[in-house]
Amino acid sequence: MKNSVSASITPVAVLKLLILLAATIAALWGGFLFLRDYRESKLLLTAFAIVWGVGSTALLYFVLNSSAELLPSKARSLALPLVFAGPALFLLLWFLVTPTLRSLYLSFFDETGTKFVFLANYAFAFTDPVMWEAFSNNLLWLVFGTASTVALGLVIAVLADRSPWENAFKALVFMPMAISFVGAGVIWKFMYAYKGEGTNVSEIGLLNAVVTLFGGESQAWLLLPGWNNFLLIVIMVWLQTGYAMVILSAAIKGIPSELMEASRVDGANEFQIFFKIIIPSIAGSIVTVATTIMIFSLKLFDIVRVMTGGNYGTNVIANEFYIEQFTYGNTGRASAIAIVLLIAVVPVLIYNLKQFSERRAFK
Repeated sequence: MKNSVSASITPVAVLKLLILLAATIAALWGGFLFLRDYRESKLLLTAFAIVWGVGSTALLYFVLNSSAELLPSKARSLALPLVFAGPALFLLLWFLVTPTLRSLYLSFFDETGTKFVFLANYAFAFTDPVMWEAFSNNLLWLVFGTASTVALGLVIAVLADRSPWENAFKALVFMPMAISFVGAGVIWKFMYAYKGEGTNVSEIGLLNAVVTLFGGESQAWLLLPGWNNFLLIVIMVWLQTGYAMVILSAAIKGIPSELMEASRVDGANEFQIFFKIIIPSIAGSIVTVATTIMIFSLKLFDIVRVMTGGNYGTNVIANEFYIEQFTYGNTGRASAIAIVLLIAVVPVLIYNLKQFSERRAFK
């Protein structure tokens, strides 16, 4: 084996590999310069970006893999995983870990990033009334948004599985997942639209149209204290119920049908089967879905930004970060808020990963 490996490492093979590596680097750098400077046809630019991106990436992996194959067996066993996982780890380090560490560093400085203020920005994050409002609103999203989404997704999954039109129902419920949070905000802004008092314009908001149809008075729904937060939560529930339904439906289908039939034979009704068999059997999937939606709730930004901009008592942590950074230009406070949000999300994420690992170990 050693002889065959050493025989393949010839000066000609190494030279060919070096030439191919140089050509790969030239292709990567040349393509980058072309994409940076070309301003003529967007169609041509898009086509070139696709071909260049896919082709140069495949070529780079081929060269690195060929280089690793020339190494001795022990070194090759270490190098091959790095060839395929190394670029992903580098991107993760560059685009996730590095900005996090930089935000942590800037959170100890003032708005200009020059004067060290130690924990002053964190004191603001935990004592300012605006931040307390954001924390309380995020708690509403966390509790009511998560509970409503999981419960509705579970109910729809159970009912749809027993319907002859299962695929059609699931497609309709899942369809909002294809819409971005910003797009959903624009759609629901029309749902809650209010014409205003003293105008002759007809109501275009669906909710107000329904209210006035039954003799009620139209309302500026997004300006109603307290209620406006729940009306915004409805949007997230509408978007994420499809996700919860798909995951929970797959888990329900994994329950042995013999277990359900035996329960019915023993006299159990459908409610008893639901609460004593289905829910315990898919408890792990419910926890996974719930923790995932909790993370969405904690870092939610788009819906609030599009619908209210954080006004009228609807501010959330991520939106306050945006305001501090891009409206007030206070980098220190914005960084501290970002770190606080990260600290809030990480325990939920760790718990989610722990549950996933435990289920894999159980299987």
